[in-house]
Amino acid sequence: MKKRTNIQVVSRRQQQRPVMKFLKPMPFVVVLGIGLTLMGCGDGSDDGMARAQNTGTDFVAPTVFQAAGPDIASIQNTIEQYRIALKGNNNGNDGPHSDGRREINWDGGGVDTTTAPVTPFNTFLNTRGAQFTTTGTGLSQAPPSGGPQGGLATLFNNPTYGTIFSTFSPKRLFTPVDSNVTEAHFFVPGSNGTVAAKVSGFGAVFTDVDLPDGSGPGNKNGNRQSSTRIECFGTGGELIFSSLVPASPGDGSLSFLGIVFTDARIARVRITSGDASPGPNDDGTHDIVMMDDFLYGEPQPVQPTP
Repeated sequence: MKKRTNIQVVSRRQQQRPVMKFLKPMPFVVVLGIGLTLMGCGDGSDDGMARAQNTGTDFVAPTVFQAAGPDIASIQNTIEQYRIALKGNNNGNDGPHSDGRREINWDGGGVDTTTAPVTPFNTFLNTRGAQFTTTGTGLSQAPPSGGPQGGLATLFNNPTYGTIFSTFSPKRLFTPVDSNVTEAHFFVPGSNGTVAAKVSGFGAVFTDVDLPDGSGPGNKNGNRQSSTRIECFGTGGELIFSSLVPASPGDGSLSFLGIVFTDARIARVRITSGDASPGPNDDGTHDIVMMDDFLYGEPQPVQPTP
């Protein structure tokens, strides 16, 4: 059977680079059809090209939405398009539903407290069908600085974190502690984690992604590899999509990467945020990245295999 291997990419990039080919911000959204050979997975050597694994069926690749730039306006339109692509309403804490989406902004109604690192992170397990884990000490919600616990600047004992990160939705960001890997697992909302689920799409906002666009000579310490990636896995544990998160130069920039399939097939997501665990300075040796809003399709129950 002939495989369909086209990926649609919705991209908005606003770059301020003095050299190379991106000399001016792009004022419009570009929809591209990119031919992609289905490849094996897991070696991390795709050099910025999205990958999709041949699962042995008539594979239909997802639509990819990506944007990066110096401020909220740089990514806002792409995120709005992504919300439309997920179809239906933002279901909040209600449900379960047969369509729509869920969103998590980590802000708790605008509070500025820093939560203690914990894994698994189950705050949204029952209400929005998402559980988050990390290989590190835990996951925390925190503003860049301030609040009663001092935010990221105090959590990681690095005052620079109070100024180099910005938020898409105020006031808090989301981060692993003692790791740069976060995994999302999906369950039917209201089941309290007892009914496994899959989603049609997943997207995330990041702040201060410097690589790959920040890679190069000078104070960037040579040609380093990419730092931030989203990988999506199917119900059988197979990798079904992987892509790098677009970068933008300068501190406090915002990036977005989201994908949506024609049906619910994502059971797990792995996010690699930055090329090092938070703590060191964001400099020529490390690209430290924080996460903001998550958006994903309404979790649908995984049907048991006959």
